[in-house]
Amino acid sequence: MTSTDPTPSTDPTASTDAAAPTGSPGPTGSGATGSGSTGSDSAQKAPAKDPWDLPDVSGLVVGVLGGTGPQGKGLAYRLARAGQKVIIGSRAADRAQAAADELGHGVEGADNAETARRSDIVIVAVPWEGHGKTLESLREELAGKLVVDCVNPLGFDKKGAYALKPEEGSAAEQAAALLPGSRVTAAFHHLSAVLLQDPEVEEIDTDVMVLGEVRADVEIVQALAGRIPGMRGIFAGRLRNAHQVESLVANLISVNRRYKAHAGLRVTDV
Repeated sequence: MTSTDPTPSTDPTASTDAAAPTGSPGPTGSGATGSGSTGSDSAQKAPAKDPWDLPDVSGLVVGVLGGTGPQGKGLAYRLARAGQKVIIGSRAADRAQAAADELGHGVEGADNAETARRSDIVIVAVPWEGHGKTLESLREELAGKLVVDCVNPLGFDKKGAYALKPEEGSAAEQAAALLPGSRVTAAFHHLSAVLLQDPEVEEIDTDVMVLGEVRADVEIVQALAGRIPGMRGIFAGRLRNAHQVESLVANLISVNRRYKAHAGLRVTDV
């Protein structure tokens, strides 16, 4: 995953909501509804679900693939500091354990396969260059898991950062194509690794845009983001909209370079 820092390291509606439930008509005919009324006349529309009614995720184990890199390590630190059980994954178990020991807060280290097997939620924070190969190699271990892809496909040249467009459309869509047995979502793209890793920073003042196909999965990720003080998870569409979310990091890098900042995003009026 690419941090937004200047120096690169490697209200929902039925029409827009992820997996929004659709009502089915009730039985029709006078015998079913009484007094000759139709089912559509008498059917009671279910009240809209409160979008901020999110599940309790405090008991879930979170694995971070690429957890030894700046962004993955920062996310692992923030989640563990908030009380989440976190396992850092790396290609080398000893390297993962060394990073875990550095972070404290009960963080454990393991190789990527073991991390995937032991986790309920798996955050993918690997460099874009190794994204596809890493996920393909872990297809079996990630089956049935809730996968959160936070990788930003970017290139860099003398003019700065610019977005790359994968053949599948986005990193998240590539993950979904490679992991048909997993529940793939996308989130945590617009975060500063510097702020995430700084123990003096008490709150991360930002919103996290969460994308996915199934509302229940999206809400789990929203709730996970909300475990970090200062953060909110905001539903931002289906995976087909992930490209522009991933690409926006290139703009944030430019902002941070110009203003010597660690900018994040806030969604207003929600």
